[in-house]
Amino acid sequence: MGKEIRLNAFTINSPGHLSAGLWRHPADQSHRYTDLRHWVDLARTLERGLFDGLFIADVLGVYDVYGGNADAALRNAAQLPINDPLQLVSAMAAATSHLGFGITASVSFEHPYPFARRLSTADHLSGGRIGWNVVTSYLESGARNLGHAAQLTHDNRYDLADEYLEVCYKLWEGSWEAGAVKRDAERGVFVDPEQVHEIAHRGKFFTVPGFHLSEPSPQRTPVLFQAGASARGRAFAARHGECVFVAAPTRAILRRQVEALRAQAQSEGREADDLLVFNQITLVLAPTDAEARAKFDDYRRYISREGSLALMSGWTGIDLSRFDGCQTLAHVESNAIQSAVEAFTSADPERTWTVNEIADYCGIGGDGPVIVGSPATVADALQAWVEETGVDGFNIGAIVNPGSFADIADLLVPELQRRGAFKRAYRDGTLREKLFGREAGLRDTHYGARFRI
Repeated sequence: MGKEIRLNAFTINSPGHLSAGLWRHPADQSHRYTDLRHWVDLARTLERGLFDGLFIADVLGVYDVYGGNADAALRNAAQLPINDPLQLVSAMAAATSHLGFGITASVSFEHPYPFARRLSTADHLSGGRIGWNVVTSYLESGARNLGHAAQLTHDNRYDLADEYLEVCYKLWEGSWEAGAVKRDAERGVFVDPEQVHEIAHRGKFFTVPGFHLSEPSPQRTPVLFQAGASARGRAFAARHGECVFVAAPTRAILRRQVEALRAQAQSEGREADDLLVFNQITLVLAPTDAEARAKFDDYRRYISREGSLALMSGWTGIDLSRFDGCQTLAHVESNAIQSAVEAFTSADPERTWTVNEIADYCGIGGDGPVIVGSPATVADALQAWVEETGVDGFNIGAIVNPGSFADIADLLVPELQRRGAFKRAYRDGTLREKLFGREAGLRDTHYGARFRI
């Protein structure tokens, strides 16, 4: 009997996600990303495997740091082309009953007033199964294409994000009273105007005087995911996050990140278990260890080193084309994902990385670890990660989509269930109720609760 492990599928609305070049593998169906039937089939597979959620990454920009242009990203489908993730949800929600949907959306380039309505709409239509992965963006190309000379600096982006969340909390939690919607045909009153309130927000970045356009959804505020492991990112996650997504390459790094996140949450007046921490991971499964190693060797034949370095250059903000392959990457200041820089430079003083090693490591699964083996071998490894680090679960990337996820549903989940380390049925209720076993709305200790009417 072990701690219950939580699993999210991790993907993107693009033919290429974390394993650069694997779109060429004959088993991969990611080229069908524009076909809604592909997504509906994936959602049904994940619900069959009792996945907690489908976590959909997104970027608004292109990976043009490597070589100073987007050529490598375009050639290798390095998260290009890419479509909007939110539009997938309604169809997948209609085809499932329990699966959650974590949608990545940036606060840097979109006003919170219309965005809050879109998430409320999605929460209504999914029956309360929406999560929002709050990101601040890290690609300069996105800022330029939206008319900005450059991105805000790393920490200033989080200052903007703090205010963005405050506006959303006011709209979701403090605009409509619980009983505002009357639907009283006899009196001819659908909504009582006295129970709908303007938020009168005027801040450094946003001015929003009015009230929320949507009536309260099942969760009001969607489950809040946050994917930042830098010092400023941890502070933001400790205040706002409910599920925190990290990408630690080793257990030692992950243990430190988990401990720091929980300690910082407690400093915000929250409980340590108010945060669920998920580490990025990639799994290669087969009935036996030998078959799994053969499968992994086959996958590695399709890796694109150029595509891998294009992704890593975008994540770190460092043009890796300027380095000799045998050169060790040293820590430099970056305006991109600081935790990505730290993971391969300063996070583990006992480990150094050359550019070639980074390219090979990130070729399968991006900047997260890869576990290869039979269901028993992989289950042993996952349980060891949980026991040694305190992590709650994993965001699992696909090498081939949907085959990697089907392998987890058919091979790994039954093994984890046999060990008492994975649920045998979904809890009832909203995504927040399923994840935490508590109320549908924000917990009273959450920062957003202070904006309730």
